Amino acid sequence: MQFVNVIVENNTNATDELYTYSYDPMVVAGEQEGGAVPEEAFPGLRVFVPFGRYNRRTEAFVAQTLGEPPEGIPAGRIKGVISADLERSLSSEAMETALWMHRRYLCRYIEAVRCFTSGEGEHKRKTKDPFADIEIQRDADKPLTEPQTRALAEITHELEAGRSRVFLLHGVTGSGKTEVYLQAAGKALSQGRGAIILVPEISLTPQTVSRFMNRFGREAVAVLHSRLTPAQRDAEYARVKRGEAKLVIGARSAVFAPFGDIGLIVLDEEHESSYKSDKSPKYDAIELAIMRAQKHSAVVVLGSATPSVADYYRSEQGIFRRIELRDRYNLTPLPEVELVDMTAEIRAGNRSVFSRRLASAIEDCLEKKKQVILFLNRRGYYSFVSCRECGHTVRCPECGIAMPYHKDEGCCVCHYCGRKQRLPKTCPECGSSLIGMYGVGTQQVEEKARELFPKASIERIDLDSVKKKGSLESILKRFGKGKTDILIGTQLVAKGLDFDNVGLVGVISADSSLNIPDFRSSERCFQLLTQAAGRSGRGDERGLVVIQGYDISHPSVRAAARHDYEGFYESEIAVRRMVSYPPFSYIFQLVFSDEDEARAFASAQRYAAWLRENAAEGTGVLGPAASSRQKLAGQYRFQILVKAPADRRRETSELVARLKKEYSAAEGEAALLTTDINPFSFA
Repeated sequence: MQFVNVIVENNTNATDELYTYSYDPMVVAGEQEGGAVPEEAFPGLRVFVPFGRYNRRTEAFVAQTLGEPPEGIPAGRIKGVISADLERSLSSEAMETALWMHRRYLCRYIEAVRCFTSGEGEHKRKTKDPFADIEIQRDADKPLTEPQTRALAEITHELEAGRSRVFLLHGVTGSGKTEVYLQAAGKALSQGRGAIILVPEISLTPQTVSRFMNRFGREAVAVLHSRLTPAQRDAEYARVKRGEAKLVIGARSAVFAPFGDIGLIVLDEEHESSYKSDKSPKYDAIELAIMRAQKHSAVVVLGSATPSVADYYRSEQGIFRRIELRDRYNLTPLPEVELVDMTAEIRAGNRSVFSRRLASAIEDCLEKKKQVILFLNRRGYYSFVSCRECGHTVRCPECGIAMPYHKDEGCCVCHYCGRKQRLPKTCPECGSSLIGMYGVGTQQVEEKARELFPKASIERIDLDSVKKKGSLESILKRFGKGKTDILIGTQLVAKGLDFDNVGLVGVISADSSLNIPDFRSSERCFQLLTQAAGRSGRGDERGLVVIQGYDISHPSVRAAARHDYEGFYESEIAVRRMVSYPPFSYIFQLVFSDEDEARAFASAQRYAAWLRENAAEGTGVLGPAASSRQKLAGQYRFQILVKAPADRRRETSELVARLKKEYSAAEGEAALLTTDINPFSFA
């Protein structure tokens, strides 16, 4: 007789614990119809157990095996496992990682387990290959530059030794990081091991898939991301689990790919915030990649032209091994960057979206049959609607945030909940007719570009223009074939796109990201500008970048214009050290939400006092304060921030876990408490 602790498939606070059952293979074999029954249970085994007062048959997963029943509980009182399912079980490594996630991210047990079972559906019908239309043109390894050769040699050395190691591949835009990934993946596959390639945006997946399929063939590659249908995801997941596909490409969730033996995990554009989940469990894909790699003795490669400040610091401390690629693959110089002060443009009488310099640069580029990318990180037509008499801003009644005006829909639209409302003719607050629309969005940039350059073929990429399935891929395909002259877009055009004929990148509002309420705002500004600039001049001719803004003297903007990552890093890390922000601390965010504003605030006040009373010396408790998005989906939100020294993460996690238990057991508290560790948004 064996005893097991299981995680039941029931996602509530009340059942977020381990339950003990007995496991007798003879009994299980007698109860279930067909299917192999393991002689011994193991962590990850999928079972069915009698659960609750009425012994309802419930799915569960073995978390731990026990030699004898827990102390104080007679064996005769312990219920037995009804049946087992080997086919849809998890590996022991997956279960160990899920238990680690429960501790590290303060999520429920079953939320962590579901990350590993999201491709284990019951869909048996045939489904369309999501990448059937990709044209495969098999190619071979490309010759490497000296820096690429050294980088690959270091990675290969660790792969051959079977050691787990984390590399930070810091390479300028266009330096050939992808070819290093391809050849490193080839090495892992030649060892019979799996490789996972993560990209920050689903929009980048087709381009990446095409490159890896061209190198390794269609059958070797599986794709995992959230835009697949459930049937497609199940089919891809099954191919990986059966060992048919040895290489997985996808966005954040592909880090959970069910490989039995992982050799390599690559995270391209590792600085991107999309690698951090914004839904429970709020995991960090980089941390998970490193944890899984340690269990598989695998290598992790974090690649970026603009590494996160925290990860570059870890490379400075020797925690990560840093490899530099300082030149572009074809040795073409990095693009020339010009800064344009838009306040000077206004003083000169130019109130256009386009500065005179940018307009002339576009004209010149089009004459040379070169393509243009225009980047603006705001969608819509106008950014907000406001009254010049009293200052009232039109806000979403559900979410409390400013509603941009969308000209194509003829109304104001909330970018969080999708709510729409008509543009008011008079101010709802004071009745004034001085209600106006302000700020610039991608729709307005597109309209003005069509007026200025009527003969040019122009397309736009943002969340409004790519709602239809396949539209993003179609737009990028046309741009890649040279059918589009000017491509306008938000962050989607600033990340990872590789087109040889782009001669100019124009940044419409360089300083907009400096105004977000986040200690990383300077870092994000530098990264966005550098990444956007990196789309220019990737062919044989040097490109041009024109950056417009109202605060172009900001150090982040100046450093991006100089392509000076090291200079930016030195100034930024000094500030982080001085005020004890990550990587010198961990920030725990607790958000209390409720329809009743007073109740939400009262709960936040109560638990802020509890934290101050119980936190260790040196741990700061900030708040409570209204979240910057104080109202979201009808819920009022108040947050507490706990700033813990870097060496006190574990004890602070335990403290917050205790708080969550007290909150769950209490009555009359706010309806919802969510926690996040080192969040990428304080909104």
